[in-house]
Amino acid sequence: MPILHSNILGEGQPIIILHGFLGMSDNWKSMGAKYAEEGFQAHLVDLRNHGKSFHSNEFNYEVLAEDVKQYMEHHHLGGAIILGHSMGGKTAMLFACHHPNLTTKLLVADIAPKYYPPHHQEIINGLNAIDIHNISSRNDADEQLSKYIGNVGIRQFLLKNLYWEEKGVLGFRFNLEVLSGKMEEIGENIGSTDTYTGPTLFLRGDKSEYITQEDLATVKRHFPLAIIETIDNAGHWLHAENPTQFLEKTLKFIK
Repeated sequence: MPILHSNILGEGQPIIILHGFLGMSDNWKSMGAKYAEEGFQAHLVDLRNHGKSFHSNEFNYEVLAEDVKQYMEHHHLGGAIILGHSMGGKTAMLFACHHPNLTTKLLVADIAPKYYPPHHQEIINGLNAIDIHNISSRNDADEQLSKYIGNVGIRQFLLKNLYWEEKGVLGFRFNLEVLSGKMEEIGENIGSTDTYTGPTLFLRGDKSEYITQEDLATVKRHFPLAIIETIDNAGHWLHAENPTQFLEKTLKFIK
């Protein structure tokens, strides 16, 4: 069984950080370093088909949560704080529900335990439209992607995944072919009877619509001890848009 790739920072109580769709562990490097400074051991994990982790045709929340369990066993972690953003947040929720004995605390960033209709199609179309074998720089890719995605920040986030496979040959770290075909899996919900009764923090961006007032009762049904906090001046990428407040609220909870 292949083990997820990770970057481990610091010493102390482990905190496993799970990135969102088309992201990677590198997106959490500065936040992970801050947790390490505060006495935690930050495990910045690449989920399957993302970053430097293995590629697989199988892709759903069940296998993503199981990958985290295998990762913990491999690293001899008897328990950890689990923090996930977006797709990583859904993975974290399912993991905590299935493995409460391995979850000391759960933190979920800007995603609710509900079904989301597919809404990344434009991004996938744009990525698939990049002529990956005939570009020689990130600027070339950005120019092609800009025809589909106007937001510069989102394009930069996506194009962090470009790397040199070999001299003169660029490739994506994520498994675009599989992820393009598994779009509906990203919006799937955890099981209707899944619950985790340990300490839980949900964080939402005040400019994001991923967690609405109507979702709060559902959050409490699955996670009865959940605290719900709002990050100011932040959308869906709340940890990047207001890192100071994100760090402050998460540290207060995990300490």
